[in-house]
Amino acid sequence: MADLPQTRRLSTPPAYTAEEEIAHSVSHGLGALLAIGGLAVLAARAAMYGEYLHVVACSMFGMAMLLTYLASAIYHSVPLSLLPTAKDVLRAIDQAFVYVLIAGTYTPFCLLVVEGPLGPTLFIATWTVALTAIAFRVLAPDTHERIALWIYLALGWGALPLMSRLSDGLPREGLWLLIAGGCAYTAGVGFYLQTKMRYHHAIWHLFTLLGSALHYFAVLLYVIPSR
Repeated sequence: MADLPQTRRLSTPPAYTAEEEIAHSVSHGLGALLAIGGLAVLAARAAMYGEYLHVVACSMFGMAMLLTYLASAIYHSVPLSLLPTAKDVLRAIDQAFVYVLIAGTYTPFCLLVVEGPLGPTLFIATWTVALTAIAFRVLAPDTHERIALWIYLALGWGALPLMSRLSDGLPREGLWLLIAGGCAYTAGVGFYLQTKMRYHHAIWHLFTLLGSALHYFAVLLYVIPSR
């Protein structure tokens, strides 16, 4: 009896060319290296000019960037043809850390910019949603795959109604960097969806690096006290 054709699970890693995967791993590998230096600068500046909470919040943001880009670089560096099971696991980790990056980016703004009880409340809510989404990815990977992009976007722009509260505690330049970073991530989605275009995912990676850089400088220059 002939074997039935196997239907590809939605959560199975897509097949990229070797050259594309090199571009993917190198781009986010570079992001991980930059994040190491960025984390050190954030922590040092926060310790020098801020208080204990500045060090914790900014370190969480920097660590989220580092782990997210490291997870992505490792995932894309593993050949699908040689280690399909490992590739599946690494893809799940890669996608999970996207939520960590989003929540980590929220952290310094929630704890250091938004005044009153709203800031800590938003911090707890964001991390709760992020951890719930990670559990959803583990328990229902195929369903998650269909709507993951929309979850990322909804969580990323979820604080938009609170922009006036952010503007109260953040200089105009910092607010524009924050918005520009979100726009960079969102603009990259257009390339992420162009699955028939070669190197579309690598271009998406460049937009994520730009978004992270803009948010990084918003935190470094306008969230951490200058003196």
